[in-house]
Amino acid sequence: MEFVFHLIVVLHFVGLALLLGAFLVQLKDPQKTVTRWMWDGALTQLLTGLIMVGMISGGLLGDEEKEELDNAKIGVKLAIVIVIAVLAFVGKKKPAPQVGLWAAIGLLTLANVVIAVFW
Repeated sequence: MEFVFHLIVVLHFVGLALLLGAFLVQLKDPQKTVTRWMWDGALTQLLTGLIMVGMISGGLLGDEEKEELDNAKIGVKLAIVIVIAVLAFVGKKKPAPQVGLWAAIGLLTLANVVIAVFW
């Protein structure tokens, strides 16, 4: 089961790469817009995050992988990724430029990374 958990963690990082990469690649582009990759990254992050929390909460991991969950941290990160997903969904339906939505998605993604590392 540890292998499956690690595979889910890798997919979680892929979702982060999709979100952050789609944001960073447009830094110099004057027609900043929300891309399909931001939507896919948000959904990947949301789904894999929920799976990881479920696996840890359900006790499906061995003793060396067992962690104690910080429910406040998980709740904040969940709320942020839901906002990112909603912004990406709204943004993919609108015509370019979408500087405000693009910036909000990028900054919230960075905030989620900071929370994951420092909290």
